[in-house]
Amino acid sequence: MKVMAIIGTSNSGKTALCEVIIKGLRERGYTVGSVKEIHSPDFALDPDPAEDTGRHRQSGSQLITARGLQETDVLYQEKLPVEEILKHYDHDFVILEGVTDCNCPRILTAHDEDEVQERMDKRVVAVSGVLANKGLKEVFGLPVFHALQSPDKLIDFVAEHAFEPLPSFDPDCCSLCASSCQELAGRIAKGEASRDDCILDNSQVELLLNGAALPMVPFVQAILKNAVLGVVKELNGYREHSEIVVRLKP
Repeated sequence: MKVMAIIGTSNSGKTALCEVIIKGLRERGYTVGSVKEIHSPDFALDPDPAEDTGRHRQSGSQLITARGLQETDVLYQEKLPVEEILKHYDHDFVILEGVTDCNCPRILTAHDEDEVQERMDKRVVAVSGVLANKGLKEVFGLPVFHALQSPDKLIDFVAEHAFEPLPSFDPDCCSLCASSCQELAGRIAKGEASRDDCILDNSQVELLLNGAALPMVPFVQAILKNAVLGVVKELNGYREHSEIVVRLKP
């Protein structure tokens, strides 16, 4: 699953850009999902406590599902980390609008060069939005895409530069690749590194939770490995360098 984030100020063209990207990818036969960050502190679906799901919420339900004839809405009573949200997706591409806590490549929408400079990040790979109306082809070394005038070039770019998000561990916990997770994401976005350079994806210790692998820094991997080996080595039939699988069933 490849991910691209669209970030920028209000009314800078984020949603319009997402529409062009999603439509273009779908027309090419890709499966596409999306996540839209809502910044209003009062936002809620069916917020009236006297109506429908609001009554479930008031009663204390921690996970509410509203099922209608045309759609199904699952309502968590908390703001989920983007990593948890993405576990619900099994698509070729996921487009994130306004999401800034995902370690993936970004396209920045802006009104002018000052906004680009204020929000510049190692992971920004291109610029678009209102600024593109000025006819600029490049800003601070980044390509500028006018989504409506050159949609095919934009879709080509997204398909080429989007990648599976990296974890966001503290540099003190990992840095096996000689970079922080954010720095590596920036290098991958600019074509200076590969997604396979994240050593955590190729570790010899793997922990699955309900079938999904959990990323672990080297320190945690070592603890888990040593704890399991400490027990298994005392059992009959153990051979050095054997593959060990432990399953904890519900």
